[in-house]
Amino acid sequence: MTTIYEVEHLHQPDGWLSPGYVDVGADGVILSVSGQRPQGKPVERLRGFGVPGLSNLHSHAFQRALAGRTEFVTAARAEDNLWTWRKEMYRMVDRLTPDTYEAVAAQVYLEMLRFGMTAVCEFHYVHHLAGGGRNPNPAEMSDRLIAAASRTGLGLTLLPVLYAHGGIGKPVEETQKRFVHPVDDYLRLIDTLRSRRAANRNLRVGLALHSLRAVTPDEAHAALAGMKAMDPQARLHIHVSETTHEVAEVEAGLGARPVQWLIDNVDLNDQWCLVHATHLDASEIAGAAASGAVVGICPLTEATMGDGFFPLVEYHGAGGAWGIGTDSHYSTSTAEELRILECGKRLELRRRNVIARPEGGAEVHSGRLLFDTALAGGERASGQGGGAIVAGRRADLVMLDPDATPLLGHGPETVLDGWILGGTENPVRDVMVAGRWVIRDGRHPQEAAIRDGYRAAAATLFG
Repeated sequence: MTTIYEVEHLHQPDGWLSPGYVDVGADGVILSVSGQRPQGKPVERLRGFGVPGLSNLHSHAFQRALAGRTEFVTAARAEDNLWTWRKEMYRMVDRLTPDTYEAVAAQVYLEMLRFGMTAVCEFHYVHHLAGGGRNPNPAEMSDRLIAAASRTGLGLTLLPVLYAHGGIGKPVEETQKRFVHPVDDYLRLIDTLRSRRAANRNLRVGLALHSLRAVTPDEAHAALAGMKAMDPQARLHIHVSETTHEVAEVEAGLGARPVQWLIDNVDLNDQWCLVHATHLDASEIAGAAASGAVVGICPLTEATMGDGFFPLVEYHGAGGAWGIGTDSHYSTSTAEELRILECGKRLELRRRNVIARPEGGAEVHSGRLLFDTALAGGERASGQGGGAIVAGRRADLVMLDPDATPLLGHGPETVLDGWILGGTENPVRDVMVAGRWVIRDGRHPQEAAIRDGYRAAAATLFG
């Protein structure tokens, strides 16, 4: 049984079809896309603009509960930064239970769907009980994330994190004991989670190294070799060069800047996602761009933490792949993340349309360029199988409401400019993941229960 949708305006890799016809198979895969209506077959008409769903390439789901709770200073904390914020985050980590973890994840995953994201790369490092004791089910906390994604309908690329040290040559802190695995136990966890895929068709499992501060070179190589033996095409993620402090520590401890160390010591390729990569020198920009690795930019989290500006213009100009993540979830809005990325650089450089460049005399629109680049980078980092509305891809379709204020009067040429740079109202009306509608008319069937669960979790964590 297939369903054919007539989409008033349908995003395509090289433009738009107005209308476009999408034939979706019962397995949630796109069978065909055409500008011609199929003869003798019923169609379901969808008014508005149909675009592919984005993959959110970096998330710490539990940190959604912390948003808005650390925006203060004290005499003892007059200078606030990532490291002082981290102390507040660790206080919350000590209180996390499997139930609160799942409740917070369900809430933030629902928010992602409502803003047009159809998959998330979950960088998951809270594995154990408080103090480091083991759950009877070693995969308990991972299973709670899988349950939250399944409940909401969001595609999940689960990235269990290898975390072994509190810094180069430093033991872990008490709270960090919840995060720690020996490499062999870590690889067993990944193997266990890979078995969960049989019951979860939108689940992918990859590998994450927390950072070059938190794993030794030997541990990193052992984990990568074990992952390659299980899945040679697995997605590989790492926090890297988020702060100048990290760059200095890695350079002192390993003899090279973090991204340069990766270029020189691992097979850096298009399976990798370099999360943040905020502080790069010219050689790292060129090397990372040439490798095919995706940079995972998290604009609002990086801004909120005071991390610094990613060298977007230079990296994009070198042909580097990038996508966006919502990280600590100060926002889960696709448009807001891309807007601050573009407009932050406009402020810094004091000019407009900073990465758009004319091609053969044709107009190049910043909204379309930002969206399409983040779309491709997100799919590369997640490996979810979507990323474009073309035959053979997973049927992830986001319908934008032409009556939403930012889109009023817009046609296909400027609609993405209107969404990303032209207003704050969310125009996402309907969201399909793998051929199944999970948001219709802006509503999810379980949103009330999910919200109530989140409210109860927040009371437990902060009451």
